[in-house]
Amino acid sequence: MEVLQIQTHSREEMVDITGQVQALLESCGVEDGAVLLYCPHTTGAVTVNEGADPDVVRDIMVNMRKLVPHRGDYQHAEGNSDAHIKTSMFGPDQLVIVEQGRLQLGTWQRIFFCEFDGPRSRKLWVKFLYA
Repeated sequence: MEVLQIQTHSREEMVDITGQVQALLESCGVEDGAVLLYCPHTTGAVTVNEGADPDVVRDIMVNMRKLVPHRGDYQHAEGNSDAHIKTSMFGPDQLVIVEQGRLQLGTWQRIFFCEFDGPRSRKLWVKFLYA
C-alpha cells in the first residue's frame, strides 16, 4: 500500500489529486489493473467529477453547505457533524481503472479529495490492483 499526503487549507474544499495519483502510478510502474483510493478519515472523502470548469467544484461545495449546514440540529459534541454527514454522502473511496500506465478517466473527469473539516494534513491510502 502507498500513502498520499494531502494538505488542505480551508474547512471545506475539493483538492484535485489526479496528478498525484498518476505520478504515483508511474513511479510504481503500474501498467494495467485498477487503483483503489481510500480515505481513512471520517470527515474526508474521495470523488470523481468534472475538473475542467472550476465552477462545478464551487457549485458542489455551495450546495452541499445548503443541504447540510455547518450549524444545525446536531448532538455530536465536536461541532463537525455536518462534515461526517457530507463524508457519508460522498463516500471514503474510489476505484479507477488503469490501462497502459494511465488513469482511465472521462474527458472532463478528475479525482478529488474532499475536505469537510479542515484545514488538516490528511492521508489517502492507495492500493494497486493488478490485472
